Amino acid sequence: MSYQVPRGTQDILPQEISKWHRLEELIRQFCYVYDYEEIRTPIFEHTNVFKRGNDSSDMVNKEMYTFRLENSSTSLTLRPEGTAGAVRAFVEHKLYGQPDLPLKMYYCGPQFRHERPQKGRMRIFNQFGVEVLGAKDPLLDVEAIALGWSFVSALGLSDLKVLINTLGDDESRDAYRAALREHFKNDISSMCTDCQRRYEQNPLRILDCKIDHDLPIMQSAPKMSDYLNEASKTYFSAVLEGLDALGIPYEIDDRLVRGLDYYTHTVFEVVSVNKEMGAQSTVFAGGRYDGLVEYFGGPKGMSGIGWAMGLERLLLACEAEGIQLEEQQGLDAYILCLAPQAKIAALQMVTELRSNGYRCDMDYLGRSFKAQFKSIERKHAKYAIFLGDKELETKQITIKEIATQQQHTVPLDDVVAVMDRLFGEIEADEDGCACGHHHE
Repeated sequence: MSYQVPRGTQDILPQEISKWHRLEELIRQFCYVYDYEEIRTPIFEHTNVFKRGNDSSDMVNKEMYTFRLENSSTSLTLRPEGTAGAVRAFVEHKLYGQPDLPLKMYYCGPQFRHERPQKGRMRIFNQFGVEVLGAKDPLLDVEAIALGWSFVSALGLSDLKVLINTLGDDESRDAYRAALREHFKNDISSMCTDCQRRYEQNPLRILDCKIDHDLPIMQSAPKMSDYLNEASKTYFSAVLEGLDALGIPYEIDDRLVRGLDYYTHTVFEVVSVNKEMGAQSTVFAGGRYDGLVEYFGGPKGMSGIGWAMGLERLLLACEAEGIQLEEQQGLDAYILCLAPQAKIAALQMVTELRSNGYRCDMDYLGRSFKAQFKSIERKHAKYAIFLGDKELETKQITIKEIATQQQHTVPLDDVVAVMDRLFGEIEADEDGCACGHHHE
């Protein structure tokens, strides 16, 4: 019998994890300077957190992992996206009552959707997302987009563009939905079953159909911009003015509606134009939502904006542009154990070095000197420390610098002090000054 990961999931192996750590480190750095604080919500929630009313999205209707425990009527769902849980927490803990709104939050963690797995689309996938709750201002929309744009730019990604649209306020969307129902009413019976469902639930979502996208009736559909009231036009103009002020390039895409029903006003997608990305070209996307806080029992009229970025998709975009995120993290030292009776002393030494911040390892398998030296090469150790019968007897050890082949014979008990001095010299060479031990 063979054991494999379930379809649509993956193992992130030790040799691959450094690029994930690099991404997560940058995420925290960027959110820190933008003054966004982390929130961690449960991996599963009550189903009605995600399945709200007559929702037309594919996520809610076809992709959620929903379950009931034995002998329980409670329906729970693995979170398919991060916004709903963040807003639920915002309301449940009455965070809207704090004096310094808006509350700016970010999250980073796994989400779950039962989709057809393909390149850049997994059933368990990791998202970095931000949510700004408790205030409505076009410049907050701009700030949220700017955070994401600055982050992907810092990674070195350049084959990107911002697609942006507005869905307007409730009045504008009601007028547009009525126009779409009138436009599609004679053809909807010949369109796909998803479009037929969306026609009844939310006809805006018909425009997002991948099956009927090229039909003439789709190409001639009315545009949202023709149904915007003055307030919605003014809001959208202010968002575009802010993007212009920050030098963030964008294209207005009047077919962009996004995949979830709670969006209002600004919606956007940042997509890769690199041909290697194929169909899964969206790097991050989101929009403003006016009614979600109130839905969860919070104050009426309290708005929010957010977006989410798939980390697997982001790594593919980096790969497509030839950006290497891996950092070669070699060992500071490797203890070569040259005799069985030296193993305890080697263990004591490696433990002492680790306690002082040095990344090091030793041989546990009793391998030959040659085999151990191969480990030094594979692990990119800066120093080799020799420990055998002779060293135990004389209480003198040899420390060899791999890059220069220079050797230092020093007292056994002085290993930490000598390593501090050697690494201090390395830093002085690199920085042009003796700046001290870098492991503290």
